[in-house]
Amino acid sequence: MDTNILLENGTNELEVLEFKLGGRFYGINVAKIREILTYQPITPVPNSHPSIEGIFMPRDVMITVIDLKNCLGIPENDKEGLFIITNFNKLNIAFHVDEVLGIHRVSWSDIIKPDPTINIEESGVSTGIIKISEKLIIILDFEKIITDISPETGLKVSDIESLGERKRNESPILISEDSPLLSKLITDSLKKAGYTNLIITSNGQEAWDFLNNCQKDGNVFDKVHCIITDIEMPMMDGHRLTKLVKSNEELQRLPVIIFSSLVNEEMRKKGEALGADAQLTKPEIGTLVGAVDKLIDTIRK
Repeated sequence: MDTNILLENGTNELEVLEFKLGGRFYGINVAKIREILTYQPITPVPNSHPSIEGIFMPRDVMITVIDLKNCLGIPENDKEGLFIITNFNKLNIAFHVDEVLGIHRVSWSDIIKPDPTINIEESGVSTGIIKISEKLIIILDFEKIITDISPETGLKVSDIESLGERKRNESPILISEDSPLLSKLITDSLKKAGYTNLIITSNGQEAWDFLNNCQKDGNVFDKVHCIITDIEMPMMDGHRLTKLVKSNEELQRLPVIIFSSLVNEEMRKKGEALGADAQLTKPEIGTLVGAVDKLIDTIRK
């Protein structure tokens, strides 16, 4: 299946690949997908996590295979199906699914954020739900699934310790991140690095509303010195937020850092076209602090 569907930059849209597991419908952002392969023999890895089926090597690249049914507590049946080969956070991972159904183009504003009854903040594995022809498709949080299996693939918070003692910095930083867990890790890391004046929003729309209100009050550069944004978020994604900021005559001076698991070569080109000042993949929390240091100095001059 061809997953190279190109979207215009900053339109607040995404492509969702719909697939089935045990008769249930799930989705993944096409931007995470490299290719889709039919089932292939796997080599088991001794003493690995129960959700790791094993490894295989298409075209001389070793790829870990994750059993999504095991992750989600869905009863197993046969081992046939398909592999969705993904690339995010600089990792190549195959997710084993039963069937791939097709691709839907949707707006981030149409994605329903799961409420606490079905998605406990730190343990839920759904980032959103979309409704297509009376059918509900659950978009899974693949980053969290991988981090739960292998915690060292998540944010390298230990990088902050290597920065040593740092002076307190009151520069206000606007953060847009929909994952409560990641938002907490980012804010904790920035605070350890001396940045204590943090404005937290859970999607691009909230961040844009905040900036608009600051603009109306005439004090935007007192209230915000730097913006850190994820890409994948409900209501408004990070690319749309970046486009709005960088096309605004007054706000375009504000540095924008895209901090996302989706930062690969193609996404980097999109971010550059939108005017992002820096783009970092999510494990690089120490590099994020360095980028903030550098860009905040430019806004003060």
